[in-house]
Amino acid sequence: MSDQAGQQARKPFLYVVVCAAGVARDVDRLLVAAREAGWDVGVVATPQGLGFLDAAAVQARTGYPIRSGWRSPGDPRPFPDPDAIVVAPATFNTINKWAAGISDTLALGILCEAYGAGVPTAVLPAVNSLLAQHPAYGESLARLREMGVRVSARTPHTPKSGDTAAFPWDEALELLAPPSGGPSSDFGRPIR
Repeated sequence: MSDQAGQQARKPFLYVVVCAAGVARDVDRLLVAAREAGWDVGVVATPQGLGFLDAAAVQARTGYPIRSGWRSPGDPRPFPDPDAIVVAPATFNTINKWAAGISDTLALGILCEAYGAGVPTAVLPAVNSLLAQHPAYGESLARLREMGVRVSARTPHTPKSGDTAAFPWDEALELLAPPSGGPSSDFGRPIR
């Protein structure tokens, strides 16, 4: 099989970037929905987000280990290039660093490079209403929108409410859907 035929046969690949928020434990809802919608999926966790995930369950669901740290030079790339990225749940810290161009973790490095590569990206914030009032947060969301990031209109939650049932996991794929309604094989350019 030629390289071109192999590329055409491959499913579109979705990176799910997971941050340290209580709702992260329910990321399987997004993973299942994405696979049912025709995506192959790999999970990238922030260093703190890693502690919110069941690594064995994520690997069983996706077929890939969770990525959280940089690979060594010469190591094989553990995931294919992304056709799209969803950041869910996205924390106050990650949103502000990403919008400022800070690349001090693998997750942020991938997000910062995705802009330059034109990879469609959606973000579902998981930010409480007190943090959402900080001026940097609104400025960061505006910057991400200017960059073409598809931002959920989700309302910030009450601090310490523990309300995870309302997190809009299904909205992640809706934000990425091209006009045809499904994943597109020519979504964006690959990132390295």
